[in-house]
Amino acid sequence: MGDKPVRVLIADDHDIVRAGIRMLLDSQPDMAVIGEANNGKEAIEMVNSMKPDVVLMDISMPEVTGVEATRAIKQANPQVEIVGLTMHAEDRYFFQLLQAGASGYVVKGASPNELLDAVRAASRGQAYIHPSLQRKLIGDYVSRSDSNDQSSMLSDLTGREIEVLRHIVDGLTSREIAVALVISANTVERHRQNIMAKLGLHNRAELVRYAISKGLVEVE
Repeated sequence: MGDKPVRVLIADDHDIVRAGIRMLLDSQPDMAVIGEANNGKEAIEMVNSMKPDVVLMDISMPEVTGVEATRAIKQANPQVEIVGLTMHAEDRYFFQLLQAGASGYVVKGASPNELLDAVRAASRGQAYIHPSLQRKLIGDYVSRSDSNDQSSMLSDLTGREIEVLRHIVDGLTSREIAVALVISANTVERHRQNIMAKLGLHNRAELVRYAISKGLVEVE
């Protein structure tokens, strides 16, 4: 986005949640909240008129759900990135949002830094995959590969990427991995993105296809 702040629209039906998120985002020099919607229908209308860069979208909202709103917004405004923000930690909600076109998913119990990371990733056109889900997917992917495929797959990773991969599967966050390996959190994120790409889980379409193949999400 260059020197311009990321323009964010917050869609959530709880006033106190929106207020807290606005306070957090507006405290960042590279972000600016341009509007708030309290339901999915309002979110669709505001996106059409305001054209934000990123929408933080709650899933459970009246009138139009976050998943339905995401689908409508991406059809009309494909350039707008959407990050799901929800109390639901279950995998199925994550994949429903991804199928609708969202770039990522943050649980409301996540740390403020996680939310900020998700917004920044979305603004760069990158998919933000919640660390716990990355761990689940990567661990499942590695464990289900047969020995030959696994050896071939892991041979594509650098020594440092393998170190990061092991820590991811062990459940460490990016910041914890950074401390353990004495590198920056940004460097860990770069390694994480490289690992996902080399495992074929680097974009939304691949992630959804993989999730469907493992029965994590049903296709209607």
